[in-house]
Amino acid sequence: MRIQTLVPRLLVISASLFGTAAIAQNSTVVSSPPVSIPAKAAERLQTQPVVATETRPRIVTPATAVSPVPVAPVPTVTGRFDQSLLVAIQSHLGANYHFNRTGPDEFDCSGLVWRAFQDVGVNFERGPARSYWATFVAPPKSEEFKFGTLVFFNNLHHVGIVVDDKGFYHSARHGGVMYSPFNEYWLSRIDGFRRIPAQPALAAAAPTATPAKPAGVVAAVAK
Repeated sequence: MRIQTLVPRLLVISASLFGTAAIAQNSTVVSSPPVSIPAKAAERLQTQPVVATETRPRIVTPATAVSPVPVAPVPTVTGRFDQSLLVAIQSHLGANYHFNRTGPDEFDCSGLVWRAFQDVGVNFERGPARSYWATFVAPPKSEEFKFGTLVFFNNLHHVGIVVDDKGFYHSARHGGVMYSPFNEYWLSRIDGFRRIPAQPALAAAAPTATPAKPAGVVAAVAK
């Protein structure tokens, strides 16, 4: 009777011990064996700087466009007087601006007008731009942009010599004696035109000036 009672108890105890061992085995964390790093490699890892990787998109700024600068043209003029006047004007291209000067190397705007016509034998009193406006008569509409006509700007404070409907010669504060196109800046500042009458006897014998400077002077927008 004791043996029959003892055997079931032993079976229960054995089953209980086996379950406990299985649970303990499943809960055991299996760790990887430590990795051995050579001393030199470890030193490099410690001293090597960390480089951040740029992830933002690269923005490329386009180069600033450079506008082409107009160059003084070579106008076609007819008649001996106009040809001589053109040569006289172009002989002063590149000269510096200086107030109340009439050359040979420095001019203000009215001084250039006076000198150019003096060079071809046309005489009139030297004065400011306003005096030329008061002295000479307005040309007909068809001659406003005719070569040799005087064009006035900025409430009669500036004067130049018309080449054609595309541009004019003048002595500007910034740039000196030069050719400038009739762009929006200048067209918006025109006061009017005057025509210096050519003196027939002098015009027929107008001397031919020799250009002292190249005619390829670029235009300036500001006076």
